[in-house]
Amino acid sequence: MKHLPSCFIIQLVSLIITLTMSSLRVLAVHDSPFWRELFYFMIMSVLGFLGLKSLKPRVSLPPSNFDLFFTSVSSATVSSMTVVEMEVFSNSQLILITFLMFLGGEGFASMLGFLFSSGFNLPQKQSLKNRATTHHIPHQVPNPNQIEISLVSLKKQNELGVDDLSDSNIVQDDKLSRLKRKSVRCLGFVVLGSIMVLHFVGSGLVSTYVSIVPSARQVLRNKGISIQTFSVFTIVSTIASCGFVPTNENIIVFKKNSGLLLFILPYVYLGNALYAPFLRFVIWVLEKVMKREELTYILENYKEMGYGHLLSGAHCWFLVATVFGLNLIQLVLFACMEWKSENMDGLNSYQKLIASLFQVSNARHAGESVFDLSALSSAILVLFVVMMYLPPYTTFLPIRDHENETKKGKARLKECLLFSQLSCLVIFIILICITESKSMREDPLNFNVLSITLEVISAYGNVGFSMGYSCKRQLKADTNCRDLWIGLSGKWSNKGKFILIVVMFFGRLKKYNMRDGQACDLS
Repeated sequence: MKHLPSCFIIQLVSLIITLTMSSLRVLAVHDSPFWRELFYFMIMSVLGFLGLKSLKPRVSLPPSNFDLFFTSVSSATVSSMTVVEMEVFSNSQLILITFLMFLGGEGFASMLGFLFSSGFNLPQKQSLKNRATTHHIPHQVPNPNQIEISLVSLKKQNELGVDDLSDSNIVQDDKLSRLKRKSVRCLGFVVLGSIMVLHFVGSGLVSTYVSIVPSARQVLRNKGISIQTFSVFTIVSTIASCGFVPTNENIIVFKKNSGLLLFILPYVYLGNALYAPFLRFVIWVLEKVMKREELTYILENYKEMGYGHLLSGAHCWFLVATVFGLNLIQLVLFACMEWKSENMDGLNSYQKLIASLFQVSNARHAGESVFDLSALSSAILVLFVVMMYLPPYTTFLPIRDHENETKKGKARLKECLLFSQLSCLVIFIILICITESKSMREDPLNFNVLSITLEVISAYGNVGFSMGYSCKRQLKADTNCRDLWIGLSGKWSNKGKFILIVVMFFGRLKKYNMRDGQACDLS
C-alpha cells in the first residue's frame, strides 16, 4: 500500500501515452498537425486533472477542481501560470506534474509529431521488380490497330537503352527513399537521446549541488521536499521551458546560491531559444565521429526532413547572436534600473550579477523567477512583456528563405489585422478586463492594466511570469486577506481563468498562426 501512489502514477502516465498515441494515429491520417497537437495537449490536460484529483495533496483542504484543471493545463502547455501554491501538492502530485511537463515540452512533443508525420507521409518500401512492372504497364489498353506501332517503338527503345536508363533511375530513387527513411529514424533517436542526456546530466548536477551545499539543502529540508524530486522536477521544468519549481517562492529562495543558478542557466537556453543550434551541433559532432550517411543527409537536407527545429548553419549562428544580444541588452537595462533596489538586498556584486542574468534569461521563455516581479520598475516589466511576446527563434539578422518568399498578392486587411497575434492578445486582455472589472475598481493597485497585460502575454508566451497578489497593496484593507505565492490569475474569477486557459492553448500552438498576421491554415 505504501507504493500505491507511485504505481498509480505509472499507470496513469501509461494511459496518457497510450490514448495519445492512438489518437495521433487516427489524426495523422488527416495530416492536420494543428488538430493533432491541440488534441494531444487537451487529452493530457484532462488526464492530468484526473490524476491530480485522485492523488491526495499535502494540505487538508484540497484546491478546487477548476484550479486543479487550470494547473494541469498550465503543466501540459508548459505555461507555469500558478493559481495554487506549489507546496500544496504532495510528492506524488509533483511527480505527475513532472511527467506532464516532460510530455508537453517542445522537444518531446515536436519529436512525437515529426515521427508520426514522417511515418505516414514517407512512401512505403516497394520492390524494384514491382516498380519496374508498374512503370512499363500502360494505363490504357491500346487499340488493336496500334499494336504494330507499339512493338516497333518498344524495339527502338530497347536498342537505345531507354529501359536500362529507367531501371537505373528507379534504383537511384529507391536508394534515396531508403536513405530518407533511415534518416528520419536516425533523427528521432538523436532528438530523444539528446533530451534524455540533458535531463540526466542536469538532474545529477542539481542533486549534487543541493546535497553538498548546506544552505540549499536546508531550504528543502525545512519545506519537506525530496532532493531527488526537486532536482528532476526543476530540470524537467527548465528544459520544457515551463518555469514551475516545487517551492512556493520559485527560485527566489535560492537567489544567494549562485552555483545552483549557473547549473540551471544553460538549460534555460537549450530547452528553448537555442534548442535548434544545439540540435544541429549534436548532429554535426555525431556525423564527424560516426561518419554515417544518414547524419550527412540530415545536415545537407534539413528542409526536406520536415522537422521545424532543423535550421541551416548560418541561421543557427544568427540565432545565437540574437539570443545573446537581446540578453545583453536586458542585462544592462536590468542592472541600471535594479542594482540598488530592494530586490538586491543581502546580495554581493557577484550574486547580483548572476541573479540578474538568470532573471533576464528566463524572460525568453522558461519563466523561473529569482526576484519578486511586483517590486521591479515598470520599465523592466514592459521590457519583459516585449521579450515574452517574441517567438523563440526570432532573429534580427538577415535570414531570408528565397524559395519560400513567394507571396500570392497582398494579404487582405482582415487577415493582417483581425487574425494577427497581437490583435488576438488585445481581445483577450479586453475580455479579462471586463470579467475582472469589479476587482479593478475596488483593488486598482493589484488589478491594473499592466499586471493583467503581463499575465496574458506571459500565458501566451508560455513563460509564467506574474506580478502576484499582495494584501499590502489593497486600498481597503481586508482582515481575512492572506498573502499567497500564486500568480495574479489565482485571484481572478473562473471566467477570467477560463480565458487564460484559452490563451495558454493559443500560445502553445502559435507556431501555426505566425505567417505575417494571416489566419492559420487548419486544412
